[in-house]
Amino acid sequence: MRASVSRIVLAVIALVMVASVVVYSKTASAAPATTTTVEWAPRQLTATLKGSGASFPNPLYQVLISVYTKNIVPGLTLSYQSVGSGQGQKDFIAYLTDFGGTDSVVSSKTVQTQAPDAIHLPMVLGGVLPIYNLPTVKTPLRFTPEMLVGIYKGAIKKWNDPRIAAANPGVKLPKSEITVVYRSDSSGTTSIWTDYLSKVSGTWKSEIGAGSTVKWPVGIGAPGNAGVSSAVQKTEGAIGYVEVAYALGGGFTLPYVQNSSGNYVQPALANVSAAAAAAVPSTDLQKLAVSITNGSDAQAYPIAGFTYILVRQSTYTDVNKAQALSDFLYWSLTEGQGASNRLGYAPLPENFRKASMAALMSVRVKGQPVLTAPIK
Repeated sequence: MRASVSRIVLAVIALVMVASVVVYSKTASAAPATTTTVEWAPRQLTATLKGSGASFPNPLYQVLISVYTKNIVPGLTLSYQSVGSGQGQKDFIAYLTDFGGTDSVVSSKTVQTQAPDAIHLPMVLGGVLPIYNLPTVKTPLRFTPEMLVGIYKGAIKKWNDPRIAAANPGVKLPKSEITVVYRSDSSGTTSIWTDYLSKVSGTWKSEIGAGSTVKWPVGIGAPGNAGVSSAVQKTEGAIGYVEVAYALGGGFTLPYVQNSSGNYVQPALANVSAAAAAAVPSTDLQKLAVSITNGSDAQAYPIAGFTYILVRQSTYTDVNKAQALSDFLYWSLTEGQGASNRLGYAPLPENFRKASMAALMSVRVKGQPVLTAPIK
């Protein structure tokens, strides 16, 4: 039932986006010419493009693809398979796809040896949050860093543990055992989650560490954000971690997590955006990926991250396909950014959005740029 509701929500959002595009187009065509500046428009190209990767941004990408291919460039066939960041990186590096989706960074060693022209394009921001199945608890729970580390290390075994109770005064907590759920696949969501746990706990950093896959001390695995959400839904007393869109789609309560300033904040859009407030994009267009977990802003939601599209700077060989992909990504970074809010993602900060656009403009086929458009 919840999966069906999620699909309905995505369909409604797609319709809203379609209406926005139509209104924008009509307004633009009806307005009198007041300047010699020509507005950018996607080229009406015919091509087939394939991508795969992170499940974190999949709800957003499916809406963007649907709107773009049905209403903007109907000659384009575009698909994105939600297989996890690790598999998306492998597919991209092996030239099985035209672009990849990832929430974790392709290691510098891999870039140097296997994908020397890979570019990480920041596309949107999202929060990763703990979700739980406690039917008798109606108040959103509050989690401290120590609680999350303790639960995922297996040191906190029951929901009425004094450490959980201390952060949630007045909440009647059940005596039930905690069932930990983690991602079984190579996952960018796991990378964000474990990056955060490593920053707040020296013990976690030294004993378990951060990455797309780690050796979990306790728990059961499930594939993808959707798999973790489903496992928690089916298991009373369970806790897992997913991206906000999956928590909303699954009907979960959004909890509070204590940030580095000591404030308890929910993964609301403003708080996720605040996580990137101090981040500055590199001047090196191949080094735009950056960690923003446990940010210093007083309102920052502490478990947040960018999600990226992987593109090739110089090794595309099909001009038509490279142009079609560049047009879609440029549209996603401009017109398409409005969809992020509706799905629980935070739009890119302007400095990163413009850096992504500049990096996109650097894509070449046989030395020639495939996209020339305003960075606005």
